[in-house]
Amino acid sequence: MTTDTAPRVSRRQLVPFAALSASYFAHIGFFNPYLPLWLKHLGLSLWMIGLLTSMQAVTRVFAPYLWGWLSDRSGERAPLMRWCAGMALLCSIGLLFSNAPWWVAAVLFLMFTHTSAMMPMSEAAMAHLVSHQGTLDVRRYGRIRLWGSVGFLVTVFVSGHWFETHGMSGFPLWTVFTLVAINLSVWSLPNVREQAHASEALAGFGKVLRQPPTLWFFATLFFHVLSHAALYTFFSLYLDELGYGKDMIGVLWAVSIIVEIIGFFTQSRWLHWLSLPAWLCVCTGLMALRMGLTAGFGQMLWVLLLAQCLHVFTFAIQHTVCIAWLSQHFPGRLRGRGQALYAVIGYGFTGVVGALGGAALSTRFGLQTVFWVAMPVAVAGLMCAIGLLRASRRHPA
Repeated sequence: MTTDTAPRVSRRQLVPFAALSASYFAHIGFFNPYLPLWLKHLGLSLWMIGLLTSMQAVTRVFAPYLWGWLSDRSGERAPLMRWCAGMALLCSIGLLFSNAPWWVAAVLFLMFTHTSAMMPMSEAAMAHLVSHQGTLDVRRYGRIRLWGSVGFLVTVFVSGHWFETHGMSGFPLWTVFTLVAINLSVWSLPNVREQAHASEALAGFGKVLRQPPTLWFFATLFFHVLSHAALYTFFSLYLDELGYGKDMIGVLWAVSIIVEIIGFFTQSRWLHWLSLPAWLCVCTGLMALRMGLTAGFGQMLWVLLLAQCLHVFTFAIQHTVCIAWLSQHFPGRLRGRGQALYAVIGYGFTGVVGALGGAALSTRFGLQTVFWVAMPVAVAGLMCAIGLLRASRRHPA
């Protein structure tokens, strides 16, 4: 198995990745929670809202792997990220000109085709710097990644107050301005060139994919994030239906990000307590609990706050564990496509199924049903995580 031999890098080399993480998730921090509410503001049905929000997931089915393949072939990720950021900004300007559903769908599709590939390439480039011999430095990774959580936290608070005060009509301008920030940060990335890889790397990639732990890992990832899709697409709508104001919606999102930051900052002190597969068992089990609390006790603010605190495990720790697992099993020449496959399976297919399936369920049975259904989906993820734990003992990396 190929191993990493990356030398220890300075803080100066990693700061640009923290800046990109902060600006990218600042964009996500207002866009994902409030896109459904903006579409509702336009007078669209729940079915159409689900269809349009699924555009992001649709592009994640093909875009991350395409860009990951290009980055592995060229060995250069920063120039591709700059291209993606610039094209996304250009496309976003289209939201200023028309609110017609077909036009919004086209703009979102083109914009997401470029933005959905940026973080997998950034994660691959950053993993190259903070991994050694296939092992991810979780302390450095967490300290960089937490700035994304900070960016998300700032915009989810500020934009929530803005939209509560001024209405949702300013959503397109928020999109443009936050993409400008991404463009400014992406040009500070170092032009680190990895060795370009020959086409025979595909054989090694296929060999890793056929291993039982890999199959169980991606099955766990699929069901875990599919359950999480209920939050990504329908949580804000659900809270709005229950009568929570946009300020409080922002607070509930912010609580999850605060505990996420704590998780990223402290994880190096206790992540070694369990193996990576064992942590995935914990995270998927708590995902089922979180969905049950959200569905059954949505009217009780303190229970929702408790459920949001579980985000430290259902996202922050789960995400770090996944990146660490990928660094072990998809090192070196396989890194870009491993990260891309993570985005495709974890956030592409799940987003399409979650958005469209959730739209159908919520239209027929109400928004609460989406979270009830997400609970057994998470349980399926737990069963797969147990399968991964057993397979990993039989087939160590």
